[in-house]
Amino acid sequence: MKFCTKCVMPDTRPKITFNAEGVCVACQNHEKKSKVDWDARFAELRVLCDKYRRKREGEYDCIIAVSGGKDSHYQVHVMKELMGMNPLLITVEDFFTMTEAGRHNVQNISEAFGCNMLAFKPNRRAGKVITRYMYEKYGRPGWYIDRLLYTVPLYYAASLNLPLLVYGENVSYEYGGVSDKETYSAREQIFNGVAPDVDLQELVELGISMDELAYLTAPDKALIDKLEPIYLSYFVEWNSEKNYEFAKTRGFWELTHEWDRTNHVESIDQIDSVGYLLNAWLKFPKYGHAFATDYASRGVRYGMISREEAVKLVEQRDYALDPWIVRDFCDFTGMTAKEFYDALETFYNPELFEKNSMGQWRLKPEHMEQRRHPSW
Repeated sequence: MKFCTKCVMPDTRPKITFNAEGVCVACQNHEKKSKVDWDARFAELRVLCDKYRRKREGEYDCIIAVSGGKDSHYQVHVMKELMGMNPLLITVEDFFTMTEAGRHNVQNISEAFGCNMLAFKPNRRAGKVITRYMYEKYGRPGWYIDRLLYTVPLYYAASLNLPLLVYGENVSYEYGGVSDKETYSAREQIFNGVAPDVDLQELVELGISMDELAYLTAPDKALIDKLEPIYLSYFVEWNSEKNYEFAKTRGFWELTHEWDRTNHVESIDQIDSVGYLLNAWLKFPKYGHAFATDYASRGVRYGMISREEAVKLVEQRDYALDPWIVRDFCDFTGMTAKEFYDALETFYNPELFEKNSMGQWRLKPEHMEQRRHPSW
């Protein structure tokens, strides 16, 4: 297990690449931003918006896929207030307990910017079965929701004849992944590995009808090719911390006084609901890093913290799955705590982890040392 020499991202992140100096592609791409002519990129966005701008007042001219978070606030600001577009917002709800901040923020984004929003509410009966199954078999408990997050906006854009579909950042380019090449087009986003194809027959065998699995199949390529899905991060310099600083001036709430999540190092990202956070944390037993690593690495790139500070944060937080996340996940799926932890045991990678005297899984000492003093 090797780590980036600039941030704290390991080479176990799926599909991430490193250069000869041991610098991860996310850090390399961040450095490239200083050489981009952002004024020219912004002008490109205006030209693209003009292509799809509504012919009459009272009509929509684009769709923005939103969660209600800080980045969503910034997306709507750019498209409506800077570009003069009239966006229809689309969100996909999950099944778990919403935080007070989450409830506030999803309402605030509509009120602060004066936008209509469609909320897609997935099938709870199917969701209970699929969420548990995907956790126990694949360690992907958020697959059902994540899949819909990718497919639903595409289907709606096609059916409403609103080709311009706006997403936030290109996850692979910003943080490392399957497709880390810079592009404005989000046509390939559904294939980025976050919610990969699953044979739906597996789910039918669980007692779920095909009718209940609508939208879990990716749209035909011919349909996607008629759309113009874009990453806003291509056109404006993307920085999640700056997006937060902007969002709070428009009413965005963070989690500071509500919940100190044991496995996070901040209170501003993925704060909408509780049990859904299990999905991101499961990178830890499989790959040796989770959200604390993700956000600490961003903090280093943004110049907010040193690499040494990032290492300390990760060692204190990354492994510590918050008990509320577990309870909320079990409450929804109907799992007992024993069933949950029995399944969790199967996901720890023995090449990366060993158990301590308390029976807790921890990274092996050699990997801890490599994170503190990376060498390539």
